[in-house]
Amino acid sequence: MESAAAKSISTASSRLLALAQQLRLYKAEESTGKLISRVGFQESTSPAKKAAVLICLFEGDDGDLRVILTKRSSGLSTHSGEVSLPGGKAEEGDKDDDGVTATREAEEEIGLHPSLVDVVAFLEPFLSQHFLIVVPVVGILWDRKAFNPTPNPAEVEAVFDAPLEMFLKDENRRSEEIEWNGKRHLLHFFDYSTEDKDYVIWGLTARILIRVASLVYQRPPAFVERIPDFKYPRMVVNAEQAY
Repeated sequence: MESAAAKSISTASSRLLALAQQLRLYKAEESTGKLISRVGFQESTSPAKKAAVLICLFEGDDGDLRVILTKRSSGLSTHSGEVSLPGGKAEEGDKDDDGVTATREAEEEIGLHPSLVDVVAFLEPFLSQHFLIVVPVVGILWDRKAFNPTPNPAEVEAVFDAPLEMFLKDENRRSEEIEWNGKRHLLHFFDYSTEDKDYVIWGLTARILIRVASLVYQRPPAFVERIPDFKYPRMVVNAEQAY
């Protein structure tokens, strides 16, 4: 049976179709195993947890490319009230499929049914501040009108979208130099306002969106990124620490 995503492709713009094709050809330069090795773990024995986040892209009314974001519930024990991408930790039922993890979590958090999302690319894994391996999964929402956000109040306070290209611009952006595990890098903060709310997109979410925007628009950001260097010695990680 044809999925909702497949049915919507026939009405998609040529620009979005070309983008999907471009992303399907993308091959991540670094595997999860290599990243684990770089931080001093053996892949088979690493205590680090794995997660996946969904970068769900769609065309706005003005033809701009937009990404779906959430504001986490203020009642959560970690990263409460922060802006994030839909996603979470892998579960046994996901069968080590990052696309399944990302779309399952998106459905649980914001009611985005997996059948509406066409997964087109998997990016290099990122490392969170708690040493959680996070795989960005890029998906296309061909029919935005088919998605009616229904946030899970236990996890999500709000669902909104923002233009992807903003993460390449030096407008409404600031940065802060921090030290993490003996290394200095820049933490980027992007300010974004909707009709009735103001949001700040920063940290790992901002880093991932800068990477996705660079890939989609085929150009680097208009600012110095200075990302972390993960060549650290062997370290112990609390496997139960939340993302």
